[in-house]
Amino acid sequence: MAVLVTRPDPDGEATAEALRARGFEVLLAPMLRFEPLAFADDAEADYGAVIATSANALRAIERQLAASRVRKLPLFAVGEHTASAAVKAGFGQVIAAKGDAAGLRDLVLESVRAKLLKKAAVLLYLAGADLSRDLAGELGERGFSVVTQTTYRMIPVTSLPRAACDAFTANAVEAVLHYSRRSAHAFMDAVRADGVEISALAIPHCCISATVAAVLRDAGAAQLMVAATPDENALFGSLTRALRPGLA
Repeated sequence: MAVLVTRPDPDGEATAEALRARGFEVLLAPMLRFEPLAFADDAEADYGAVIATSANALRAIERQLAASRVRKLPLFAVGEHTASAAVKAGFGQVIAAKGDAAGLRDLVLESVRAKLLKKAAVLLYLAGADLSRDLAGELGERGFSVVTQTTYRMIPVTSLPRAACDAFTANAVEAVLHYSRRSAHAFMDAVRADGVEISALAIPHCCISATVAAVLRDAGAAQLMVAATPDENALFGSLTRALRPGLA
């Protein structure tokens, strides 16, 4: 029996390694495909800081950032995973929130109170093409000017890998991990297209947030586990509660 990981590459591979180290068998079924976009660095813009809500936003332009002045700016990351990608991309001053966009917004506001950032600063927002929250608008309402640069997009995958489809048919998947609303929607579309929806909905689904879980609940999943906080360690905790309740 295996845990199905729907997280896109390359993060899905890292998740699989972490799960195997915990004794789980793993199947990979990335439901979104990463596609980088060109980065236009405006030499005239007087940015005060950079914000990022995804490690992919930084991975997409890592090579282009090598010669960019923006690496000298402080970068506010949504969480530790994104912060690690920022450090790898060459940012020297990286400040991490606790895992969601609301926390990142509050972190930026707190940086003004701590005099780490000017109140009317221009913020460069490195983002994906599909945003679940209007972070730029929320910061704009609080006096910031936000320039959004779309550096990547995630394209839904329309079918499961053959191994994953066969595993559902054989009732050999014991749980599914979900990391975003978009990948959860893509997963449901794929299991319907592949004819394994009934098997897929009959097992536990572990979700990184309540908003992700809502996608599966609306689709008919009855066994839903939500991470206590929006990070992978907490998501693994929800998986342990679902499959190994005696160890939780």
